Amino acid sequence: MREQGHLYVEDTGQAERSQWILNSPSPPPLWTKLFDLKEAILRGNNFSPSKKKVFHRQAVSFFLNLFPILSWLREYKASKFKDDLLAGLTLASLSIPQSIGYASLARLDPQYGLYTSVVPPLIYAVMGSSREIAIGPVAVVSLLLSSLLSQVEDPVANPIAYRNLAFTVTFFAGIFQATFGIFRLGFLVDFLSHAALVGFMAGAAIMIGLQQLKGLLGITHFTNKTDAVSVLESVYKSLHEQITSNSADKWYPLNFVVGCSFLIFLLLSRVIGRRNKKLFWLPAIAPLLSVILSTLIVYLTRADKHGVNIIKRVKGGLNPSSAHLLQFHGQHVGQTAKIGLISAIIALTESIAVGRSFAAIRGYNLDGNKEMLAMGFTNIAGSLTSCYVATGSFSRTAVNFSAGCQTAISNIVMAVTVFLSLQLLTRLLYYTPVAILASIIISALPGLIDINEAYHIWKVDKFDFLACIGAFLGVLFKSVEIGLLVAVIISFAKILIQSIRPGIEVLGRVPRTEAFCDVSQYPMAISTPGVSVIRISSGSLCFANANFVRERILERVAREDQTAQSRVQAVVLDMTNLIGVDTSGIIALEELHKRLQSRGIELAMVNPRWQVIHKLKVTQFVDKIGKERVFLTAGEAVDASLATKFVAP
Repeated sequence: MREQGHLYVEDTGQAERSQWILNSPSPPPLWTKLFDLKEAILRGNNFSPSKKKVFHRQAVSFFLNLFPILSWLREYKASKFKDDLLAGLTLASLSIPQSIGYASLARLDPQYGLYTSVVPPLIYAVMGSSREIAIGPVAVVSLLLSSLLSQVEDPVANPIAYRNLAFTVTFFAGIFQATFGIFRLGFLVDFLSHAALVGFMAGAAIMIGLQQLKGLLGITHFTNKTDAVSVLESVYKSLHEQITSNSADKWYPLNFVVGCSFLIFLLLSRVIGRRNKKLFWLPAIAPLLSVILSTLIVYLTRADKHGVNIIKRVKGGLNPSSAHLLQFHGQHVGQTAKIGLISAIIALTESIAVGRSFAAIRGYNLDGNKEMLAMGFTNIAGSLTSCYVATGSFSRTAVNFSAGCQTAISNIVMAVTVFLSLQLLTRLLYYTPVAILASIIISALPGLIDINEAYHIWKVDKFDFLACIGAFLGVLFKSVEIGLLVAVIISFAKILIQSIRPGIEVLGRVPRTEAFCDVSQYPMAISTPGVSVIRISSGSLCFANANFVRERILERVAREDQTAQSRVQAVVLDMTNLIGVDTSGIIALEELHKRLQSRGIELAMVNPRWQVIHKLKVTQFVDKIGKERVFLTAGEAVDASLATKFVAP
């Protein structure tokens, strides 16, 4: 209880609450945390050793978790198959032309894009947990492969070696993805922040569009570089040479006419589909219609004899085995593994983002670690069956969703349809113009550029926008890997700056409450004369920021001494935010205590977490400042500091 005139009699309730903090249990040791990680892995697979079950029940549970199709297939109804059949056929009509186009973007033969739309969707349908996501080749990963692999092997001079490296990269990507899933390392994918991904996608979209100028304009000589300056320079030089040339290598404007005509048709179909949701099928089927019509026009008019570039031979049939083509020896293994890691992260980031977006609409949760495992096995199987890196496509997933898909059966329907096309229809693609593939890829790019989201990032967080624009400019003017590197460096710099330069908040009591809040945020909060209440705005007091925090606190106390009417006689540290402290942080606290004590200022602590108070007791810091200086709330600490027992009247 308290008496008038600032006389303080020990409040037994406050003393008891202080003991709660001082006698809190010791935190778990490091080995327990590692054991918990193992437990988390087993729990993620629903295979906990703590449950005494019969072995076959554990095995059934494990396989149901590993293969989600076994869970819902038992309740699958014919009405759902009708929806999945329609969605799968609609999806296939978009996947066939896009797959051919993305294979050319990856600098591979057209059939490899179609192969990638057969085996990976089948594996994912069995192991994946998303009902809507459409698996296959995508533009960004195709650009990434062509950009990075062409630095290792020339796709023009040695296409066989280039293809084999693409399969090997796919294998490594699958291994990395499966590893991330098994050991629950999904946080590694989060190193590429949302803002960085927005900028990266926009830069990659523009680069993909510039790359397609070769096919759209019918240019024969083109640069292997991917930066915007080199590509535009190559386009100008090639066009100038071919226009002024009188040889058979001269420029034929029919390529541009055919490509632009169908590009306008494709873009118009997208606009109509967005404005009228009932016509969702129009932009989905428009690419296939474009391929059929353009191929028919070229065949009937013999436009290939007048300079229109055509695909020519597309190899059909079942996916051939490529296990014997994987390159695990030689000088390029390290580079191949690095490209596989980058591809794995980009593919996972896009796939999980797409899957979670549509899962949220349908009202169910998507387990990121299970998705990583499914994508890993998908790409491992793909690498053994002549496929390159596959992932979830936003545009095709949107079509799948709009078409009314109910389960992953739509992926199986799509894969079977593409397989039948490989068996029966590849000969009909002989006269398909290259410009049509370019126009199909370009028409899909606007969905990758999100200007509204970039503007939203600018308004919310300028540092995030810096990561966004850094990734965008890096991809556009240098290379894909430089853009990624810039984005990751800026994102890490943000975390580092926040860690090594945390702020300190001066707290005051909010009128008519017991709450102590930041006086900068709440101007009505009242500071207590003679007592400085300070909160550290960091989750950790460690070697990186301990000295900075100590000096900031001392500077604040010195400033208050100069400006306030009464000198500071007590400093109260609110440690509610601190979840960790290391030896450097403890040394900084000891130095702070000594320097404050030399100036006649007392130090008190408020609500340190159990990890923090445990270390402070082990190092005897609590004994140095006095156990009576540890409080549960800031209000109790301030009231105690105002008492004559601690502060001279």
